[in-house]
Amino acid sequence: MNYKEKYTQWINSDHIDQETKIELQKIDNEKEIEDRFYKDLEFGTGGLRGIIGAGTNRINKYTIRRATQGLANHLLKNSQKTGVAIAYDSRHKSQEFAYQAAAVLSANNIKAYVFETLSPTPELSFAVRHLNCAGGIVITASHNPAEYNGYKVYGEDGGQIVTEIADKIIHEIAQIKDDGQIKYIDEKISIANGMIEIIGEEVDKAYIEKVKTLSLREDVDKDIKIIYTPLHGTGNIPVRRVLAELDYKNVVVVPEQELPDSEFSTVKSPNPEEHAAFTLALELAEKEGADILLGTDPDCDRIGAVVKNNKGAYQVLTGNQTGALLIEYTLKAMKEKNTLPKNPLIIKTIVTSKMGEKIAKAYGVDTLDTLTGFKFIGEKIKEFEETKEKQFIFGYEESYGYLAGTFVRDKDAVIAAMLICEMAAYYKSKGMTLYDALLNLYKEYGYFKEDLVSITLKGKEGIEKINKIIESLRKNPPKVIAGKEIKIFRDYNASESSDLPKSNVLHFTFTDNSWFCVRPSGTEPKIKIYFSIIGETLEDANQKLKNIKDAVMEIINIC
Repeated sequence: MNYKEKYTQWINSDHIDQETKIELQKIDNEKEIEDRFYKDLEFGTGGLRGIIGAGTNRINKYTIRRATQGLANHLLKNSQKTGVAIAYDSRHKSQEFAYQAAAVLSANNIKAYVFETLSPTPELSFAVRHLNCAGGIVITASHNPAEYNGYKVYGEDGGQIVTEIADKIIHEIAQIKDDGQIKYIDEKISIANGMIEIIGEEVDKAYIEKVKTLSLREDVDKDIKIIYTPLHGTGNIPVRRVLAELDYKNVVVVPEQELPDSEFSTVKSPNPEEHAAFTLALELAEKEGADILLGTDPDCDRIGAVVKNNKGAYQVLTGNQTGALLIEYTLKAMKEKNTLPKNPLIIKTIVTSKMGEKIAKAYGVDTLDTLTGFKFIGEKIKEFEETKEKQFIFGYEESYGYLAGTFVRDKDAVIAAMLICEMAAYYKSKGMTLYDALLNLYKEYGYFKEDLVSITLKGKEGIEKINKIIESLRKNPPKVIAGKEIKIFRDYNASESSDLPKSNVLHFTFTDNSWFCVRPSGTEPKIKIYFSIIGETLEDANQKLKNIKDAVMEIINIC
């Protein structure tokens, strides 16, 4: 069925409400109609994600219902447990979509546990096992722009579903030939008959108590000035709560960004990876004389940190830098307290800097690489929990995602906020800033410098362009970049290239172990190019990065 036929089917369907039909009938752009219907939304590294609106290639109550029916069919065939926990963030229609999913589960005789109010993604991960559920759903588009929303599915271990399970759910969704196969019972009826249960403080308290157990040093001076922005998202209450219960008394929240706002009206993008997201926080920090700034994304699984550099100016740390600092701080504390377990393990992704790996090695700790996406880290945590071969200590990725402990199986900005504040307080007691600590790591382990270029290419033509770039590099990989020889080319889509599952990722390593990597985003219409350079000094690393980045982008632009 082509896009025009799908469009007509929606216009004429008895299962599509009048409001949606009117939205579709008002579209006078053929390209817009094509983009809405030329495909169905697909599961990527973070699940189902798209622009809110009518159509098969959009997030709406019908695509939510369809996905949930597929999930329900999968659980009824494969799970011995019953119940699905559902959380949602501050985005447009998030609460509505959460209850749409709950109503479909209810109709399939699967109990839904829906959070009373907007809640962080990591707390959902915790709740799945806390409530002994078969799985979980989070309605979120993470750090995407305001017009997006999404649907992330979690397994009974609290981790994001891995590729094998996603494929089975996609298969079940594909078997739904018409909307008449989708079961649905109104949410009010489902609540009344006990098939939808609202959850709140009991789960919140249990989660916060577990987070506090991960504190590494109780004796640090917590009198540091912290500026925090939840960027209008779910982090406001849990981050402030855990810091307050651990006696951090000087926490100031950016007032303009404290409350939920589906438009994220104070920022261009609610993403702590974007330096502009900290504009208001930086203004407040200058006024308050803050020691550290923290910002979490809308679903509070990513966190960015800003510290004072050696010139007294505020500087945004990269995800790789924060990760390296947390690894050093964590392993140092555990070694001092003699709490480092046997066979300890750090897990990171293939696009994350190797600086953390060098730090871990100095403490006798192994590091394991996974594909991009925290679900692969969660999968490994589950595997080692079962085999007892390794003991998970810490997991992280360059895109501002961190995890300590195993009661959550996804990146957790609440945990990370607590640890970053504790780390800042510890170094302050030594007369150091986090930037001073970072410079010490550079001196000891090498001057690592990373960067990321994301190119947005929307629509059908955009997807085709992304595929063309990847295939061009795959078939004709460069041998030399900016005068530097490439010693290893790894195509993760080729089984002989890696022990990891196949993935549409190209990785190029230079003779000095610097590298760059190219991959399409699993959740956005983007192609991403990652760079990691090792220099003799920071200035040398910056110059090498510029040279390689310019040369690679020139190749990308002519593909």
